[in-house]
Amino acid sequence: MIADLLATQAAATPDAVAIEEPAAGRGLTYAALDAMAGQAAGWLAGQGVGQGDRVALLCRNRAEVFVLLFACWRAGAIVVPLNWRLTPAERAVLLADIEPALVLAEPEFLADGMVSLPASFDAAPVPPCAREPDAIWYLIYTSGTSGEPKGVIYTPRMALANRDNVAAFLALGPGESCLTMLPLFHTAGLNLYALPMLMTGGRVRLLRDADAEAVLAHIGAVTAVFAVPTIYERIARLPAFDAADLSSVRFWGSGGAPLRPDLIERFAARGAILCGGMGMSETGPTAFVMDPASARARPTSVGRAQPLVEVRIMGETGALGPDQVGEIWFAGPGVTPGYWRRPDPRVALDGRRWLRSGDLGRIDAAGYATIVGRIGDMIRSGGETVHASEVEAVLAMHPAVAEVAVAGEADAEWGEVPVAYVVATAPVSTHELAAHCRAHLAGFKAPRRFRFVEALPRNVLGKVMRSRLAELADIQRQPA
Repeated sequence: MIADLLATQAAATPDAVAIEEPAAGRGLTYAALDAMAGQAAGWLAGQGVGQGDRVALLCRNRAEVFVLLFACWRAGAIVVPLNWRLTPAERAVLLADIEPALVLAEPEFLADGMVSLPASFDAAPVPPCAREPDAIWYLIYTSGTSGEPKGVIYTPRMALANRDNVAAFLALGPGESCLTMLPLFHTAGLNLYALPMLMTGGRVRLLRDADAEAVLAHIGAVTAVFAVPTIYERIARLPAFDAADLSSVRFWGSGGAPLRPDLIERFAARGAILCGGMGMSETGPTAFVMDPASARARPTSVGRAQPLVEVRIMGETGALGPDQVGEIWFAGPGVTPGYWRRPDPRVALDGRRWLRSGDLGRIDAAGYATIVGRIGDMIRSGGETVHASEVEAVLAMHPAVAEVAVAGEADAEWGEVPVAYVVATAPVSTHELAAHCRAHLAGFKAPRRFRFVEALPRNVLGKVMRSRLAELADIQRQPA
């Protein structure tokens, strides 16, 4: 059994600030957060929520997400933060999968069958309790860059493993703090690094959303930041960036998409070392993290596997050696036991249960990993294999290219050819981009066509939604 994570910390540091909400002008101590969780658990019971029931939550970032997270721990229920950016039709698909006993929503998202999120939970408090390590605590639905979103199961064991993995590269405990601006319906919002901070007595400064100006304004009040490259790009373009005080932050984490080398250098010039990483909702999420000492020398790497993460690079006939490209498999206590109401995503190998990531990568002799791309993103051109991410990395080096995505397109002669979708910051010709690619890539890897677009379709974490690139292609083919 695992003791109540919040109650344990509240007993150790009752008067320390747990969560700050600048927009609401309030702060909650650990004692106050613990009391609210107990009352919320009692309130849920009054609403008919029982053991194993699902409580869906539709709201922007606010402390009540954490209140309900710990309340569901005590109630034996399962909390499910929902993506408030989804359309009603998309949301209906998730709700049909969840079958919640209760759907709580902020006024702007309130719809038929939902209950307004109360300003306070007035009820007899439910006392702290221990939970089974592998009990279902909450569900995080995958961001859905392709295919149908799935509810990833999170357990108390996973929370402890993620805390320990984060502690391997980030200071945790009283006196430490993090800035949380990514949405709490995603694992990065909850777990990088808010929940580990709350499990160890740290302070979470919680922003309603990821507005770049607000993020920059609050950076000076924390010791750790996790953001996606898109947010760091926006911050770096702000006029106030060059004069901002960044000295309090000791660790700058990034994930969700690759960091551009020029962005790493832009922050390094201000004394801030951006450290990329790689994880999945299914890995809890911490898996690979770059160390600050190597971040600038290895800009394309996502770092090394963390202590409680086992990694294998797998080929068709088994495990591969250093620098060989294959599918990344994960195992360890931070890996999900499965998806909600779906088949187990893991496979048995050598008596262990392994998660097949669907990502292609390689690990060098020093243990540093590089992500090559998704298995589904491989382009087969004239019998050769082209990895979209490799071509994207080359195009991103061109000073006129702000963003780029590469996808395969059917071709009568070659079967499939690489096509680049480019967001340009300055006038540039397709001839110039083609010459740039040929200077750095084998001829079969260079894009055969370039399409200039205003923006790339991205999900909430900045990942390019490749399934929607075809829509851009259709638009570009239409006559002006």
